[in-house]
Amino acid sequence: MNLWKNYKDVLHQTFPLHNGVGSVWAQWQGKDTFLTAKTYTTQYIIKSREVEIWNEKSCIYNNIIYPKTGSNLPCFGMDLMGFFDKKVIIVFDFQHPVENYLFSVDGLPKGKGDYRFFEPGNHFSENIYIRYCTMDEVDEHLEMFTTYLTKYKDMIELEKPTGDDTSFYKDFDTYMTKLDPVSGYLNGKFGKEKAESLVNDFLFCFK
Repeated sequence: MNLWKNYKDVLHQTFPLHNGVGSVWAQWQGKDTFLTAKTYTTQYIIKSREVEIWNEKSCIYNNIIYPKTGSNLPCFGMDLMGFFDKKVIIVFDFQHPVENYLFSVDGLPKGKGDYRFFEPGNHFSENIYIRYCTMDEVDEHLEMFTTYLTKYKDMIELEKPTGDDTSFYKDFDTYMTKLDPVSGYLNGKFGKEKAESLVNDFLFCFK
């Protein structure tokens, strides 16, 4: 299953991400489920780390872009979760590493409702985009994803960050580790040891 192909294409067209030596962190096969984990980088990005988990019925894609430091820029996160045909959750957002910092971008929609796991102002922005749909409807949100990602590219190119102080992301990664809702799912598919390693050594390793 390649449910999120068009989203990944937009990401890589917007940011020419470089997949360097050692960038493939994991390629696992679990209980009828596959996982790949990779990192990418660019001139102004410390890392873009992606995980894709899929089987015959589901496809989950997660990526957070960490910009180089020194310009107080947010990360850009995407959780694209297709659990089965009628249950898809699309989330993307500007995720600021400073706690209790309500980041906002003019001209973009404001998040509505009370979302479990995603609290605006606690690393999530006022513009958090969350939608529920079916697998046949995922590309209906591609235009908005492109708009958000283009806004983010403009921020990066305006500031041109160059710092490599990953301690700037310590609180962010600590919070995300505690928040992470997929540990149980990963445990069931790949075992506790691999699940913990993925979360602590790959997804949120700056804490």
